Amino acid sequence: MAEDGAAQLPPQRSQMLPPGWIAEVVTYLEMLTPPPPRPDTAGGLALRRMPADVAEYRRIFRLVGEPWLWASQLRRSDAELGAVLSSDAVETYTLYAGADGIGLLQLDFRSAGACELAFFGVVAEAIGIGAGRHLMNRAIERAWSRAPRISRFWVHTCTNDHPDALAFYVRSGFVPYARGIECYPDPRLDGLMPKQAAPQIPIV
Repeated sequence: MAEDGAAQLPPQRSQMLPPGWIAEVVTYLEMLTPPPPRPDTAGGLALRRMPADVAEYRRIFRLVGEPWLWASQLRRSDAELGAVLSSDAVETYTLYAGADGIGLLQLDFRSAGACELAFFGVVAEAIGIGAGRHLMNRAIERAWSRAPRISRFWVHTCTNDHPDALAFYVRSGFVPYARGIECYPDPRLDGLMPKQAAPQIPIV
């Protein structure tokens, strides 16, 4: 701490990334008690536990995450991803509208006393129709169903996510507590995603 009580900050600077890399600002949020229930008006939706099926998981992960360049799970080997999906401490769900999978929810209880909202989202066509609120209400219910074994529910989002993601998490009861920077190779340049994915994020 500085003498006046203010935190010492690193010197202000900018730094160019190597070609083919992406940077994003990450905001970390947490929920320490369950919030009051929020209205849920979406009808015709059903949340179903996903079996430990790597191919099906990747399919839904792509449907939901490709517009925002979600790539972390695509870089995992089948064995690594299968171990996560098979863990008793990880719950993975698909949100259905009729026979169509339109959303992904993954809750990770592997850290003692906490649940991470590891992956959460709906396909682009389902944004704005109440599917996200329906899915979040189920996420909060499932996470806090393990209380008192957990006392913290947390998530992180980034500037490459949906523009309303951060505000949505805050409206849902999460409180920002930290910020960071994440850099990673552009998945459109190493074959993980088509080059036309996420056109709002330029390829540099």
